[in-house]
Amino acid sequence: LSGGGESRGVLRKISEMLEVILRRMDALSRLSNSSSGDAHRLEELSSALDRLQPAGLLERIESIAQNMSDLALRVEQILQRSVRDKAKEGTLGQCEIPKEPRYPDCQSKVDWMRARWTSDPCYAFYGVDGSDCSFLVYLSEVEWFCPPMAWRNDSSAPTHKPRPRTQAAFRSDMGPLLEQVGGGKESLSFMKRRIRRLGPQWASAARRLDDRLRHLVREQKRVLVHVGFLTEESGDVFSPKVLKGGPLGEMVQWADIFSALYVLGHDLKISVSLKELQGFLGVPPGRGSCPLTGPLPFDLIYTDYHGLQHMKQHMGLSLRRHKCHIRVIDTFGTEPPYNHEEYATLNGYRTNWGYWNLNCKQFMTMFPHTPDNSFMGFVAEELNETERRVIQRNKADRMALVYGKEASMWKGQESFLSVLHRYMEVHGTVYFEMQRPPEVPAFVKNHGLLPQQELQLLLRRAKLFIGLGFPYEGPAPLEAIANGCVFLQPKFSPSHSSLNHAFFRGKPTSRQVSSQHPYVEQYIGPPHVVTVDFNDSLEFDRAVRQIMNTNVEPFLPFEFSCEGMLERLHAYIHNQHHQQHQPHQQHQPHQQQVEVGEVVEVEEVEEMEEELVEVEEMEELEVGVEEVEVVENSSLLAWSPAATVPTVTNSTTSTSAPPRSWPPLSALRALASRGGESCVDACRGAGLVCEPAFYRFINNQDAFSKLDLVCEAMEVERNHLFPAFSSESHECSLQTEPLLYSCSGAAAQYRRLCPCRDFRPGQVALCRDCL
Repeated sequence: LSGGGESRGVLRKISEMLEVILRRMDALSRLSNSSSGDAHRLEELSSALDRLQPAGLLERIESIAQNMSDLALRVEQILQRSVRDKAKEGTLGQCEIPKEPRYPDCQSKVDWMRARWTSDPCYAFYGVDGSDCSFLVYLSEVEWFCPPMAWRNDSSAPTHKPRPRTQAAFRSDMGPLLEQVGGGKESLSFMKRRIRRLGPQWASAARRLDDRLRHLVREQKRVLVHVGFLTEESGDVFSPKVLKGGPLGEMVQWADIFSALYVLGHDLKISVSLKELQGFLGVPPGRGSCPLTGPLPFDLIYTDYHGLQHMKQHMGLSLRRHKCHIRVIDTFGTEPPYNHEEYATLNGYRTNWGYWNLNCKQFMTMFPHTPDNSFMGFVAEELNETERRVIQRNKADRMALVYGKEASMWKGQESFLSVLHRYMEVHGTVYFEMQRPPEVPAFVKNHGLLPQQELQLLLRRAKLFIGLGFPYEGPAPLEAIANGCVFLQPKFSPSHSSLNHAFFRGKPTSRQVSSQHPYVEQYIGPPHVVTVDFNDSLEFDRAVRQIMNTNVEPFLPFEFSCEGMLERLHAYIHNQHHQQHQPHQQHQPHQQQVEVGEVVEVEEVEEMEEELVEVEEMEELEVGVEEVEVVENSSLLAWSPAATVPTVTNSTTSTSAPPRSWPPLSALRALASRGGESCVDACRGAGLVCEPAFYRFINNQDAFSKLDLVCEAMEVERNHLFPAFSSESHECSLQTEPLLYSCSGAAAQYRRLCPCRDFRPGQVALCRDCL
């Protein structure tokens, strides 16, 4: 019946043709009574018709015409009756608004659709036509606020065949990647120049890693990289500043992310506009009120906070389903109390960023700021032996280069630069258009803003690279050290943080920054890195004279080499599996109904997520530390290789192999911090790294006992410092919210339980057995 309109049209045309034939036959009959002159011709025509057609043609044609007319009338009546019956069924039963306790929002959503379904074209795209039936079909099959309609059972959703697995192969030709990056923005041109320049180093690193992995078979992943901050919708404030001394650290990192993913052999798509993002994701047309249907076309999505906001606006409710695929490039890091939306709101951690309820390991930082996040990093150019010898031979012992491309960074710095000028020739690379910036002292030889290759040549001649206190934690100090410079930087006392410095205010971290570049201070140190109080002229003077008498060789930590970044990213891609998880709600206050198409809160998808939360809760069940043993002559707990874990199957206790974990449990070392000490510092003090993935194995009462912490009381609470032991009350506290497991944070009254792990030399992000 769906083709009723076409059937009626065909029958009508046949009937009209027959009527035309009959009219012409009538005309012939009338002509037979005309003048005698025409009679002879008509007789001949009649004779010809008799020879061509059997007898009784006219009667047969009339009969057919009458039958066709009757048939057309009957079809029309059937179609009209069918439409009336369908409408009657929808009114009386099938399209009534269901009243099921499991779908309490169905009525309110239908009411909203009645009033607002034309507000976004995506509703019509999914078949909404203004009828209650279409509303219910949409709200049950595209969204999930109403139960499935019984009369839709035989129109099941199409099944999607699993994508055939493809093997990833290392790549060395960067040409196709350069074409994908595209152009039109100075930021993209900068990235392409970097990709092209480092191409041979990526290719060489890929060969070495492939050999070390023993040509391991790796599955090719479908990867989308959406650089949100470069989109016009986010302002793209960086592109106009590329040629004017603006920050390039983010673009260095993104260029290296493109390169690493491409060289590892994954199926890569790059988006730098909202239109490209919508096309790649298959977003329905409109303003983003409707969710995606069908599977996500990507295994992984690398983006930034701007990109997250874009996806929230244009993926609708489906963003929650696909959060586990997202990796957020986050320069300074996001700590758990800022990431958990309700906890942040109730406890004063709400900022301009954060509160996305992700697993904090999904945030990927430029440096290993906090183990709560994953360290993505970038690369610095490596030198071959010939280049190293040339650098050593051509170093100018009395040449210093200042780290600061913008004139504003030099304001108020003349006093200690004057001390430096007593011993060294001071150079700068400050951007200017017409005249020398007045903030730059007259004794500084300013080269203006230099292309990357010319800056490299300047670094290879300089003995000293000196920081002005800002920018924080950029790539330039690593590049200077890799070219044989000593990096002299200011110590901050007190440390800079969101509590006392405007730059960090609003960022989702409480990290205390002790110097301009804490990574090089902690992980490299003297003689390559010297950190002093620039306000103490005597200390500064001694440091400069000491540097002049010190010879250093070019040095680059393995984790900032091409091979180190490839190794790290390979391990993440194939081992980090962040399951969809929503925070456990401490209380469930009554929420107002949320309109379809509005920003949706957690309560909107509670029904859909119950199953996922139950799975996550099963995974987060306490694991008894009978499997964790005390390391001999140590205060550490370690996982016993022979341990098994009690499990419950069909109400019968049994044993199974140790739970799957990455990093593997062989790396676990647990300890108790001192009062007022974070787990980051406690683990570092033991020569280890805090690993939040291990918290679920020590979040139980047995762990306190094994660490000789006697619990006189036990509480279970949502707090980012837990599990912890109160030195004042001797109360032990366990964590109820897995999203709040945090290595950062400290309080004087708590000794925190800290899950630590070992790490690979030169690769702090990975444990010894992590590859």
